[in-house]
Amino acid sequence: MNNDRFFTGFFSARPLAASLMLLLALPMSGLQAQGLKPSGMLRLPDAPASAAAAGRRGAAPQRQADFIVAVVNSEPITNNEVRAKLVRTELLLQQQGGALPPRGELVREVLERMISDKAQLQMAQTSGAKVDDNAIEGAVETVARQNQITVDELRRRLKADGIDYNQFRSEMRDELLVRRLRQREVEAKVTVSEQEIDQFMRDQEGKTEGSALALNLAEILVAVPENANPEQVAALQAKALQVLERARSGSDFAALANEVSASATRSNGGQMGLRNADRYPPLFVQATQNLRAGGLAGPVRSGAGFHILKVVEKRQAGAADAVITQTRARHILLRLSPQLTETAAIEKLAGFKKRIVAGQADFALLARENSQDGSAKEGGDLGWVSPGAFVPEFEKVMNGLGPNQISDPLVSRFGVHLVQVMERREAPISPRDQREMVRGLLREKKQNEAYLLWAQDIRGRAYVEFREPPQ
Repeated sequence: MNNDRFFTGFFSARPLAASLMLLLALPMSGLQAQGLKPSGMLRLPDAPASAAAAGRRGAAPQRQADFIVAVVNSEPITNNEVRAKLVRTELLLQQQGGALPPRGELVREVLERMISDKAQLQMAQTSGAKVDDNAIEGAVETVARQNQITVDELRRRLKADGIDYNQFRSEMRDELLVRRLRQREVEAKVTVSEQEIDQFMRDQEGKTEGSALALNLAEILVAVPENANPEQVAALQAKALQVLERARSGSDFAALANEVSASATRSNGGQMGLRNADRYPPLFVQATQNLRAGGLAGPVRSGAGFHILKVVEKRQAGAADAVITQTRARHILLRLSPQLTETAAIEKLAGFKKRIVAGQADFALLARENSQDGSAKEGGDLGWVSPGAFVPEFEKVMNGLGPNQISDPLVSRFGVHLVQVMERREAPISPRDQREMVRGLLREKKQNEAYLLWAQDIRGRAYVEFREPPQ
């Protein structure tokens, strides 16, 4: 792999949909941002309280006869599918502390999202995109790790909630397929010119000294159950304080997030990504407004629980002494070819990891002998890099590792990697770093805009027929 291509300046990746998170669905607050407006054509019969609410009362949700709600390019979406998605969406909104919209509005938004997702999946299936079983198993293991359980326990919990494991794997395969199509059709085509960076920086010069150019926060969430009593809340607050003290005593924040956090950001070292401050919850911005990069705040209470926050990066106009967290990592890259499939590459790198962890092999030596990019001669060492230097699928995994930790094999647009974080440091923001931060912000904005247009185009070209419920 050519390092010039690898250091693309991609900054953030659209996360996998919540089928990759145990019993969660994507938040509906993102629907309007993606241009997926409720159609107003759907009429479902009034539903009883959600399955989750029924379960809290000790009563099983009522089983109803199924029927087709909509047809997307000849493929049906059924009433039971919509209701299952609706229950998971309500659970997620409650866990995030969000307010539930009126049920009729939420049903329409859920259905519109399902229509858009199905149209995108149909395109992915006809595009030639492939996802092998190893990639799916890796995603299953990620789900289990995010929930601090084993894969066997994950299967038991899915079964207890009435979710078929094979169907769960099938949904994850579909999500991975669509993700790869988006990477190819949207993300990989977005570029940011030097002129656009110059213009953005000129625009920033006219803003007040306190205007944040970019903010990247990391969080550790100690979740508080919805119906927790005062004693439980006090115990969880005490746990959050203990975690904060560990972070202040020098424990690696990314490792703590991976160990403790109940947030979906745990696999990314708790990092929520570089963005304008107004795109963070005001509660988080207020708690960290007087902190420099590296500073810690919390526990901050929200509807979801107690948050410990770390300022990873903070850049304000006129703040010449701002710093960022840099990472030094190394990797082994295997390029895919007719002679080396994705499955074979994953198995080979998994074997390398097993040998390294057992002390039977040296990472640098294996990189020199096997890695297929310019870093091989340096033992895979990629040097010190600032956030946004790598493609998002690589950087996300790297950010979730503590020093000396080795990843599982990960698939990127370049091939399959084995990654090890060697060390991290705080460094002043150089003019080059500033430009890369701006490049990342502009790229994220342009990717979101391109994705919105892409999703709208696919949705607009799909034949959708809404069906009336049986009388």
